[in-house]
Amino acid sequence: MEGNSCDVLITNGTVVIPKVGTFQKHILIENGKIKDLRKSIDSIQASKKIDANQKYVLPGVIDPHVHYGVYTPINEAAKTESRSAAVGGVTTMVRMLRLYESYRNIGKHLTASKGNHHIDYAIHASILTPDQLKDIPYLKNIGISSVKVYMNLGSDLRHISMDLDPGTYDITDGEVNMTDEFLVSIINEASKVDSTVLLHAENPVVCSERISKRKVQEIQNGPATTAKLKTWCDCRPPSSEAESIIKVTKFASNICSKLYFVHIGSTVALNTILTEKQKRPSSLSIETCPHYLTHTADFDNITGKVVPPLRSKRDIQNIWSALQNGNIDTIGTDHVANRLSMKIGHGDLWTALAGFPGIATMLPVLLSKGVNEDRMSIERVSEVTSYNTAKIFGMYPKKGTIQQGSDADLIIVDLDLEQKVTPEILQSYSDYTIYDGWRMRGWPILTMVRGEVIMQNGLVNNDTLGHGAFVARPTTTDDKLYEQLQ
Repeated sequence: MEGNSCDVLITNGTVVIPKVGTFQKHILIENGKIKDLRKSIDSIQASKKIDANQKYVLPGVIDPHVHYGVYTPINEAAKTESRSAAVGGVTTMVRMLRLYESYRNIGKHLTASKGNHHIDYAIHASILTPDQLKDIPYLKNIGISSVKVYMNLGSDLRHISMDLDPGTYDITDGEVNMTDEFLVSIINEASKVDSTVLLHAENPVVCSERISKRKVQEIQNGPATTAKLKTWCDCRPPSSEAESIIKVTKFASNICSKLYFVHIGSTVALNTILTEKQKRPSSLSIETCPHYLTHTADFDNITGKVVPPLRSKRDIQNIWSALQNGNIDTIGTDHVANRLSMKIGHGDLWTALAGFPGIATMLPVLLSKGVNEDRMSIERVSEVTSYNTAKIFGMYPKKGTIQQGSDADLIIVDLDLEQKVTPEILQSYSDYTIYDGWRMRGWPILTMVRGEVIMQNGLVNNDTLGHGAFVARPTTTDDKLYEQLQ
């Protein structure tokens, strides 16, 4: 009888198992794990039953690129952004943490995070100062096996907002100068402990010169009449991305390194990585973002300012193609939890903040514009939003798949559900979205994290706050040291 009992039973689902196929299966869940997948449910006893009603059941989305804790402290940001994530079918979110001090002081962030997430979470640590190089092995030991490098910071573009200390509200900047020597040192130290290096690839000298020239022109001639975001795109050209990509892959060519290029949205950058991938022994992975699939530089709204900028219609077409054919590995949102009043600055291009919210709309974009418009299959969606991300960042098979023993991180999606996008339904701290007013067809209707239903039909269960847990990576890492820090 023991084999025929479970805590939760999901019946009548079309189950998508990445790299395996799509099956009509029933899912047995016990103690937060997938116990079994069955064709028949005769004699099975379950404490709770969920009828998927022939809709698709996918592994939960893993968003590998999220900024939260920058404009509100993590003890508050975790609540709002994990709630928004659950609305969008995200079951694990990875925070891009930026500290200006030693990461041996990370304990206060881990403590403040614990108990404040609806969904599971992990961390990438940004290496911003040479003193932090010695922290890379320590980070690996506590389950943080990836580091972020801002190649775009240097020349006259050195300032970046730090994550707030828990409980504080004063936004602070740090200064970063990513020299070639510093870059090589980070790759070397990360490779020694088999950590992945995430790269924001832009040449700051090129961008700085173009921005300065444009500002001088505006002083002399007045602001241009062209779209503001087109100006931003011109100031940060795809060629600056390509130069940085070639540089870093050359630096890493003699090192057993794992490089992960974040937010790739231009054809030039994409093709440069693919070319380097054929020449270099390093492991190269490519991430794009939903906004590079939906918006161009002609989007004449300051809310669309982002780094790297929105590109052209041709770039959108090529990114969609690369996503479908396997040349792009993952989707990350580059979600920034800010408010419209912060975002717009003084109402001009230069003082507006870069970045906008997106964690709740990633999956709807892929379902609506991808699956329902025949740009990609539902199986491919599960690969780029879950399976590949889990494999690259050391979460598989705990996360990223639907198989016996894996965490019961599952979503049910309704490809026919059409909703108008508003900030209210996304439930983030952010009070705006670049998709405001869009009608999207295809939404998650249930989000489950380790067997617990977090969201159903757009409603997040407030009682699940605190259910989200830190994911130490790789998932076999002994988490005793992490527990000591809390």
